[in-house]
Amino acid sequence: MFLSKLSIALMSPLGTTLLLLLSGMLLAWRGRSRSAWVLVAVGFLWLTLWSLPPASNWLRGQIENEFPFQPLSSLPGAPAIVVLGGGIGPPRVAATPPNLESAADRVWYAAKLYHAGKSPLLILSGGSDPTTSAGTEAEAMRELLRDLGVPDSALLLEGQSRTTRENAIYSATLLRSRGIQKVLLVTSALHMHRAKKLFEKQGIEVYPAPTDYESRPLSSWQPLLPGADALDGSARAIKELVGGWLVP
Repeated sequence: MFLSKLSIALMSPLGTTLLLLLSGMLLAWRGRSRSAWVLVAVGFLWLTLWSLPPASNWLRGQIENEFPFQPLSSLPGAPAIVVLGGGIGPPRVAATPPNLESAADRVWYAAKLYHAGKSPLLILSGGSDPTTSAGTEAEAMRELLRDLGVPDSALLLEGQSRTTRENAIYSATLLRSRGIQKVLLVTSALHMHRAKKLFEKQGIEVYPAPTDYESRPLSSWQPLLPGADALDGSARAIKELVGGWLVP
């Protein structure tokens, strides 16, 4: 797991740039100033490229296009819907509300699937760091789903996982204990490729139910300027690509 996370960090735009800068400093220290400046320039251009909204938008679109959005009516039914964490932050202090993140679409979409009769059971997969949270992400998702009209009897919580790989492992254990081998998998479109591979590795047949699409047409000159949001989107896209490659 450590090597996987290290590889992903180093291949992110910021990680790659820092590695190039450190390599450039080492070359400069050895008196190879020309090579050092080349590495510094490449690092600067690489970071700038993935900070540009058009480049970031294009990269995310390439990943999301593998799983285009489907109307509810075209999705099959399944014995269970697995909802992956990453959209809601559990409260840091007890008796305070959870925090809805940008990927909270996952929980909303899972509620729509349930109300459309696609499955009688939702497995909510997501743990937390007990030193910084007053509950698990699965519990936070349950709170929102209750507000969206999903009864507790339809909810099964998996609150151990801290990574997508663990989402798959612990959810598969719950599924197998109930004789379930097919699921609708709900997660962000950007995340679906890697998540699907990890669940299939556990022997679970997956029907993708993606949501939370990020790529969209750019229509003005303003998105041409570099920005932190674009860099963050590029980093998450590269994380999904590298993470998918590392799944055996």
